[in-house]
Amino acid sequence: MHWNIGNAKQQFSEVLRLTAEEPQAIYKRDKPVAVVISAEDFEEFRRWKEQRQRPTLAQQFAEIRAALVAEGSDGIEIPPRHDRFNPLVDDPHYWDDEE
Repeated sequence: MHWNIGNAKQQFSEVLRLTAEEPQAIYKRDKPVAVVISAEDFEEFRRWKEQRQRPTLAQQFAEIRAALVAEGSDGIEIPPRHDRFNPLVDDPHYWDDEE
């Protein structure tokens, strides 16, 4: 049901009673300003909101890395690769084939 602010004030107990059936919208000059919902609906909304606010996988990895840095380790150390053959650098005849 839709209520204007004045009616909602005067019949507040009725507004609250009807929230058990459906949310009650309150309007000011034909614009919605509030919605009164049941406590059960509110708890469902809070659970939904908490699920949406869970950190992403990237955020979780960033937190783990920060914790490792705080403990004196910066995570997995990967040494630079120097043993792999690079034809652009290691093969002196690579550029000769284009002639």
